[in-house]
Amino acid sequence: MCLFAVRVFLGVLLCAPHQCLECPFGCECFAVTRTVKCVSKDLLTVPQSIPGYAKTVIITGNSIHQIGPDSFTDMENVTNIILSNNRITEMASHSFSALINMRFLDLSENQLALIHPKALRIPGGPLQELNLSRSLHNFTALTDLATALRWGDLRGLLRLDLSGNHLALLPPGMFSHLPDLQQLFLANNSLVAVYGGTFSGMNRLELLDLTANVFSTFGADALQELEKLGNIRILLGDNPYTCSCEISHFVAWLNESRAQVDVDAVRCASPGGLSDTQLRGLGVHAIGCVDPVQAEVADLTLQTSYVFLGLVLGFVGMVFLFVLYLNRKGMKKWIIEMRDACRDVLEGYRYRFEIDSDPRLGHSSAENGGSGARGNLGLALPRDTCIVKTHRSNS
Repeated sequence: MCLFAVRVFLGVLLCAPHQCLECPFGCECFAVTRTVKCVSKDLLTVPQSIPGYAKTVIITGNSIHQIGPDSFTDMENVTNIILSNNRITEMASHSFSALINMRFLDLSENQLALIHPKALRIPGGPLQELNLSRSLHNFTALTDLATALRWGDLRGLLRLDLSGNHLALLPPGMFSHLPDLQQLFLANNSLVAVYGGTFSGMNRLELLDLTANVFSTFGADALQELEKLGNIRILLGDNPYTCSCEISHFVAWLNESRAQVDVDAVRCASPGGLSDTQLRGLGVHAIGCVDPVQAEVADLTLQTSYVFLGLVLGFVGMVFLFVLYLNRKGMKKWIIEMRDACRDVLEGYRYRFEIDSDPRLGHSSAENGGSGARGNLGLALPRDTCIVKTHRSNS
């Protein structure tokens, strides 16, 4: 009897790697490890008749474009399923509803474009880890995913990986329906800012990975949102931080925050003079920014200077007016003399203008030449002017 049992056990071990125990066509089944592998077999659908002992199902490198509720029938015992790199573009409603014991789901390296709002809904919410890295095809898929996370009843989800999806922004409250989430990976995306409400409702988060995005700084709203997460580990390295005056609040947050930040990897990317310089401990003068306290003092000093200058000018004006008042008689006499002098000058100009404008004085008489009376006078007399000559008698 014992010999028979040994032979059966050895037969199972030898037969398991080779398509025994109802192993689907094109797959490899391992009874000892309770694993089924269907790797790079050009499968168009999820294989059926998966052995009931299987705990882990690995289906990768195929061409399965769509999955639905009929894709995983009779897989109640499966806890881990890997569906990476299968060119999956669509997930229908309740695609994984038959996997009532699934803890880990890997959908990475796919091309998801259509995700039903209830595609991830599983009775009892057993899913704990979800890998969607490099799997979203476009922004519409992100919107669908946000809806699926809301309606998927994923209250038990502990780990979510959205790395490498070219995400430019995250809808506010996208993760608010994942109250038990502990690890969130958003690395290798195109995130430029964190907005208010992005991480709302994540009271149990322990790790947030924001490395290798395109953050140049973090504004006041973003820093407030990160501070709400409390004493967690936040990875912020490998971002192109611009070390200018606008980054001073972020530097202050790095120096004072309770969060455990990978400060050694948080470095300046520009300008060139500060390239690869750690942000933590960076002084405000190094980034060309004046300390707010010093700026306030300088502004107050400038205002005081303006007030003092105004008082001095006012005093000078009062002295000037007082001097004018004391010398009012002399000023009056000087003004009258100036008025008379200006009037005489103007009268002289007017007289010369009248003489120059009289046509009768513009021509001299040529008939009377010599040293006549008009020549002696040196004036150009009018033609109708009479000149009376007197003769002396010779005695």
